[in-house]
Amino acid sequence: MMREMMKTSSKLIWNTAGRIMAVFAMNAMAIIGGSSLIGGIHPLKAAFLAGVTSAATVIQKLAAAYADDGKITSDEIDAAFRISPVKSNNSSE
Repeated sequence: MMREMMKTSSKLIWNTAGRIMAVFAMNAMAIIGGSSLIGGIHPLKAAFLAGVTSAATVIQKLAAAYADDGKITSDEIDAAFRISPVKSNNSSE
């Protein structure tokens, strides 16, 4: 039982770490092209700053989810990586 929990937790940690690296790369790559248009900013520096900022945003959301109740679920992890909030089924639109 404990071994299964450890295995599940390990998978969740590696999945989350991989997704954070993907967010970093995705935002860094988007900036490389844009930084070539702006003078005075080295593309690698701009890409690094964009990647760090986007990864920090995700980590902040994960920390806030953990701070709520001292645990984090896979739904909370998925929500931290979502770009836009999920629409409620009860919306009056």
